[in-house]
Amino acid sequence: MTPDNFLGLDAEISSLERARVLVMPIPFEATVSYGGGAAGGPAAIISASQQVELYDREFDEELALRYGVHTLPALDLPDDPETAVEVIRSAVAEAARTGKLVVGLGGEHTVSVGVGRGLLDTLGAPLTVVQIDAHSDLRDEYDGTPYSHACIARRLLDNPAVEQVLQLGIRSVCPEEVAFVRSNPDRACVWYAEAVHEDRWRDEFIARVRGRRVFLTIDVDGLDPAVVPATGTPEPDGLTWRETLDILRTLTQHATIVGMDCVELAPSPGLHMADFAVAKLVYKAISYTMMSGGMEKP
Repeated sequence: MTPDNFLGLDAEISSLERARVLVMPIPFEATVSYGGGAAGGPAAIISASQQVELYDREFDEELALRYGVHTLPALDLPDDPETAVEVIRSAVAEAARTGKLVVGLGGEHTVSVGVGRGLLDTLGAPLTVVQIDAHSDLRDEYDGTPYSHACIARRLLDNPAVEQVLQLGIRSVCPEEVAFVRSNPDRACVWYAEAVHEDRWRDEFIARVRGRRVFLTIDVDGLDPAVVPATGTPEPDGLTWRETLDILRTLTQHATIVGMDCVELAPSPGLHMADFAVAKLVYKAISYTMMSGGMEKP
């Protein structure tokens, strides 16, 4: 039987002592505003990951065998989003104290507030957030709560230790979010999907991340629905697989990723292609981080 952990690794490679990466399932879903199912995302990603080939042609190696991945127990979270964020914050801070790379699997995007705050608690300031997403999530409040999935970037920016949020792949914004970005150009920068498609993001992005410590948050609706159709708020004209990997490769070449998460997969019967694509994306993001100096070089 394949071990029930991320990538299906055997006990030696996936042990807490041996692994340099910690995967934390965070099955939280309380503020979704369209399609549901994100609470099932972490389990679906882990299950699909056991079918992902460990061999990576880009590196000519089975990379997970080099750095090792330990899968933590899924967090048990309350329904209240603000309280859940604090539970996530504490768990991430504790995991980060091990010195290993913490990788959160959501769950709705609200979990990223807790992940980011937990990284700051342990690793300190400053921190740059790089966000792949279809939505800016810069509202101050949505559906009566400031801890909605539509507010995560704004909540992270509440902390002055977060020096900037850099967003790529955005296709859907509201006037409040546009005004916020225009009023805060030093702390919020958006490259809409067309800018990525036309390769008009790279130079400024590199300049803004160079030498920075980064929390990477990937909302899977940042990718085109042709790649990830199973998500609660899909938007057309998203990032291609190659564009997404280009962003991750560029980021890890110029910045230090100190933690990451991947959120908003809403698994759906008959669309297991989405589960597999997200699992493979998480593996690639970890590998770029571990092999390009995002953590200590192997």
